[in-house]
Amino acid sequence: MRLEFNRLGFSMKNESIIFIACITVFLAQLGMTMYLPALPIIAEAFSSPAQDVSLSLPAFLIGMAAPMLVWGSLSEKYGRKTMLSVSLLSYAICSAGISLVYDTEMFILLRFLQGLGASGMSVMSRIMIRDRFSGALLSKSLSWLSIAFVVSLGVGQYLGAVLLVSLGWQAIFLSLAIATLLLFLVLIRLPSPNVQPSSNSLSFLATYAKLLHSRDFFLPALAGGLGYGVIIVFNTNAPFIFQGAFGWSASEYGLLGWPISLAYLVGAWLVNRYVIRKGNTFFVLMGLSILLFSCTVMLFGSILLLPLLLWVPYCLGVAGQAMNYPVSMAIATENAPIKGPYAMALCGFMHQLMAAVIGVVASILPGEYIWMSTGLMCALAMAALVVIMRTRP
Repeated sequence: MRLEFNRLGFSMKNESIIFIACITVFLAQLGMTMYLPALPIIAEAFSSPAQDVSLSLPAFLIGMAAPMLVWGSLSEKYGRKTMLSVSLLSYAICSAGISLVYDTEMFILLRFLQGLGASGMSVMSRIMIRDRFSGALLSKSLSWLSIAFVVSLGVGQYLGAVLLVSLGWQAIFLSLAIATLLLFLVLIRLPSPNVQPSSNSLSFLATYAKLLHSRDFFLPALAGGLGYGVIIVFNTNAPFIFQGAFGWSASEYGLLGWPISLAYLVGAWLVNRYVIRKGNTFFVLMGLSILLFSCTVMLFGSILLLPLLLWVPYCLGVAGQAMNYPVSMAIATENAPIKGPYAMALCGFMHQLMAAVIGVVASILPGEYIWMSTGLMCALAMAALVVIMRTRP
């Protein structure tokens, strides 16, 4: 393994950065997935409608989106390690606080604040990767973060279901707080990575305006966000579809995370293994084509009310998005007219903002009409494919 890393341009220091970045992404994404099996139980505990409690997911996503541009700029001023440490500590405190609340309003508020911390964790991990790699190696390195993301899907839902059954929903958030605090204690003992300062002299607003006006940056970043939106729609409504309409238990729904994780792992592994040989364009087009096909099958499954035709094609679609996401992000940041942390921060901001808006839309869809959720997923996948086909190679 060490010989392969050295041959591809990885040093021991780069390996450490990738490891820290992967654990950081893993914990940040657990905030989105780990509590999903507990949503119906939390709604019952708060004596609130399920749709109200489901707003906690878009609240978390809005919190992730809101400060991403600020995290990028602050990291340029105060350093990557400092801002990552701040975000980890914030995430841990909010996670612990959530376990102490007993009403929907405070639950949603703390989920938003937890998202602020997750925002810094997410964007800083990607910025540290972008600092070190470029080209196909950047796609390869970002695929490691995709693997961390996918492991959080399966492990998160499964552990969430186990903790829910054995210790109650509060234990889900307490475990997040403890794990994040441990990572914080490890991080503060590590030396700060060496980063070449950006030569950008534009103001905050002018920097991001220039990036948004760049077609070569905007279109692939948009394609990645639209594909991510498919995952958000499913995560928002799937607990109520499978546990409500189809009568699954929380434990049965938690087990669904394993095939989903395996599918994402396969897609991310294919990128990690073959992107240098096949190239970015090949993988982004293949991934989005698979995603659109899968969502189309799910639409038919929702009309026929067959759960097998919902979760099986979704797993295939997840593999497609695992190919699309790191590659489209790499294309966007590589083609950006401004280097440094700004392109990666804006890319993350776009994705989280889109996810938050899509999550809100998904949460208000009538639960008895499953085809509305799958129809929205189809529309997002089709839009992503159209957008990426308009991107210059």
